[in-house]
Amino acid sequence: MTTEIELKARVKDPEALKEVIASLAVFDGSFEKEDAYWYSSESYNPDVRIRKETDMDPQGKRTTTIWVTYKVKDRRNGIEVNDEREFSVSDAENFEGLLKRLGLAQGMKKHKQGWAWDYQGITIELVEIGMLGWFVELEILADNHRAETLRLSRSRLLELLRRLGLEEDAIERRYYAEMLGSALETIEPK
Repeated sequence: MTTEIELKARVKDPEALKEVIASLAVFDGSFEKEDAYWYSSESYNPDVRIRKETDMDPQGKRTTTIWVTYKVKDRRNGIEVNDEREFSVSDAENFEGLLKRLGLAQGMKKHKQGWAWDYQGITIELVEIGMLGWFVELEILADNHRAETLRLSRSRLLELLRRLGLEEDAIERRYYAEMLGSALETIEPK
């Protein structure tokens, strides 16, 4: 099982930040991600995410993959620590049919686009999330979630955040699904 250790921070000037990131990190390419969240009747948090991800590498080669993800999520001082399982499927529609048969229902959707870099084993993504604005995501994939691994990873993420010129108060402590739910309630009150 992979442990995903990440933070996301709000970005006021994405173009300026893009230049800073490009001066520090190796460019991995651009992407566009369409997420659909699936819920069981007794769950507030999504049980499964289906993501259609289209990547373009630095040479312009385009690939599209359908990812299925489920996570056990945890937050610790603004840092997400998620035990994540992910696999690809060849046919999203058929897999969605299986989820329906298992009693899950599709909930909200999210559109995410941006650029990715690698900085010493940390993935940096500068992303625009529809309705929510711009964020920078910093992520380390670890093979365990021992206290020492989490402490070192958190320290590396916060140090990189500072190198990018962002303060800790820019860290967004909510999940995107929570923010999107709040945004939708504001637009469409119950």
